[in-house]
Amino acid sequence: MLTRGTTTARIAVLAVAVLATGLVLAVIPGHRGWFDAGVYYGAVRHWTATGQLYDYVRPGTPYGFTYPPFAAVCMLPMRLLGWHPAIAVGVALSAAATALLLYWLVDPVARRRGWCRWYAFGLAACLCALTNPVRDTFSFGQVNLLLVALVFADRQLASRQFTQSRWRLLAGVGTGLAAAIKLTPALFIVHLLLTRQWRAAATATATALGATGAGFLIAPEVSRRFWTATLWDTDRVGGFANMSNQSLQGLIARLGPHLPGRALWVAAALAVLALWAHRLHRAAAARDTLAAYSLTGLACCLVSPITWVHHLVWMLPALIVLADPAPDPAPDAGTGAAPRRPGRRRARTALCWLLHLVLSSGMVWLWHPDGRDLGTLLGGSAYALTTLGLLLALPIRHHPEQPDDPAAPEPPERTATPARTSAPAPAFRERPAPAGR
Repeated sequence: MLTRGTTTARIAVLAVAVLATGLVLAVIPGHRGWFDAGVYYGAVRHWTATGQLYDYVRPGTPYGFTYPPFAAVCMLPMRLLGWHPAIAVGVALSAAATALLLYWLVDPVARRRGWCRWYAFGLAACLCALTNPVRDTFSFGQVNLLLVALVFADRQLASRQFTQSRWRLLAGVGTGLAAAIKLTPALFIVHLLLTRQWRAAATATATALGATGAGFLIAPEVSRRFWTATLWDTDRVGGFANMSNQSLQGLIARLGPHLPGRALWVAAALAVLALWAHRLHRAAAARDTLAAYSLTGLACCLVSPITWVHHLVWMLPALIVLADPAPDPAPDAGTGAAPRRPGRRRARTALCWLLHLVLSSGMVWLWHPDGRDLGTLLGGSAYALTTLGLLLALPIRHHPEQPDDPAAPEPPERTATPARTSAPAPAFRERPAPAGR
């Protein structure tokens, strides 16, 4: 029904999908009670009352505020709201960020494939809401979807749609703000450098430094404490072996305490970064910007020491890349027929559905961190292994964005070279005179 069907039928199907999604979200275990939003809310109120930010611990728990001071500055408006209005605003912001992100990711595919755009968007929204990372982001009251939207806003600003617009000058601001709020998205600044987006990289760096500097100006003592002490105190965020930690560090910690965890993690992280840089270069050469950004999001999740399940919203763009097949190859010069690979496309579609099922299952909590068997390694670290598999094998499509696609990247600038001119060939060649004349 993406390409055929009546509007009435589509509305009926979408209504059933929305109702089914709502029922699943209502009854599925794992409601978090906006726990992280409670940490933000309490920390901001404690900061404004006492001047101390990182001393706050949510009552009855060992958890406190772990983000840079600039993040707390951004959350200061929570001080003006009650608890329930603050929750409502947070949910609304995450919902808006999700809708914007889905529009950027799904709408170009729908237009290119000739799908009904609003219908495709609605179905994608239901599938997105069912995934464990999105459920946890909303249920914890987290800010991850806002950060993903900030970074992908820079991708949009670098597209053809803004080639002649002054808005293009803002490309990099979103990435810089995301890196100043949470440190992990700073890898996207390296992404901009490796893909030779010099202006955007400079803008992102200046924005991140400026936002961090603003934190120092507003709260110098709090900032000094964060950058010299709190940042390095990993015990504040929980144990590495926690089943919710789906990073390389978490996977290694669950293998056993007898391993040299820190050294092994550094070696594994360097290997992942090398693989990421190689695949990023290939994606940039193919001008597959969505695959390039997806690869960087996957690398962020893997190399960060702590990657809670709700951080894995960075995996969502990779699922779009996997689900969206590459454009059909050019027709054969001899027969005029376009080669098709239906088997490969069906396999990719089936794999995408399987990965969506895994990411929606919450299966990582079926095991205990002290288990040392194969089930704990594969099941308890299923999300981390899925992330690693996508980084290794995510398809890179050759020029997937069509010229009429506003999300298509602008071709790299080339220095104009004067065309060579040559004297026109004479219409006839003079016959040499015979010898002796």
